[in-house]
Amino acid sequence: MNELSLDPDRSTGYAMRGLQGALIDAIGREIVRGRYLPGDLLPKEAELTEQYHASRTSVREAMRVLAAKGLVDIRQKIGTRVRSQDLWNVFDTDILRWHSEIGLGESVMRDLVEVRQIMEPAAARLATGRAGIPDLKRIDDALTAMHAAEGDADAYAHADVSFHLAIYAATHNVLLRQFGNVVADFMYLTFTIQQQAADQELILEDVENHAAVYRAIDRGNGEAAAEAMLTVVLDGKSSLVQALSEESDRRRAQGTAG
Repeated sequence: MNELSLDPDRSTGYAMRGLQGALIDAIGREIVRGRYLPGDLLPKEAELTEQYHASRTSVREAMRVLAAKGLVDIRQKIGTRVRSQDLWNVFDTDILRWHSEIGLGESVMRDLVEVRQIMEPAAARLATGRAGIPDLKRIDDALTAMHAAEGDADAYAHADVSFHLAIYAATHNVLLRQFGNVVADFMYLTFTIQQQAADQELILEDVENHAAVYRAIDRGNGEAAAEAMLTVVLDGKSSLVQALSEESDRRRAQGTAG
């Protein structure tokens, strides 16, 4: 499965670089993998410094970062305990990447599509009554970028994300706009995977479906905008399910051959 490509403009604010980044990455992945279960205490600071060949300062900073991501709870005189998965910041770009890298990203992707089925048609309807000229231009620019990117999967996925973020922004609802920014990296991941199951004809159809959303918003038809957006999300869901199924079949075939 494709690994998550992180956008530094939407990062969590914690640079995953050098020895410090490697330490955060290693411990975070082990928590997501299930080596340390919810309720477990992580090894003591001295053990972690020896295990990862890191300084005490680096270990403490790593724990602070993991706590900010919702993975652990740090208690004085008790230690650092892994939190329940319900309390993790599931849309944190690093947590998403760790899920993807260890093969646990599919269920989260399917959940995201279900959330988008609820949120995005409503956002398109709301944007219809609130979008100003700058908003319409931003949506149109993203649509133009999708046209221009046909044949370039990475550029197309980025343009697709920009289109959906423009819709959220056009609602002029702070919480909806923030939701779009939070899930942007994960949308990029799912859009990239979706394209693995899409031929040129489906890509052209996808562009036209997005264009239908824009036209409905531009004409002030909220119901049409919501219906067109639901079509976009559901078609993407079908492509995602197909791509994930094909990837699963390929892995099984490789396992049998091995």
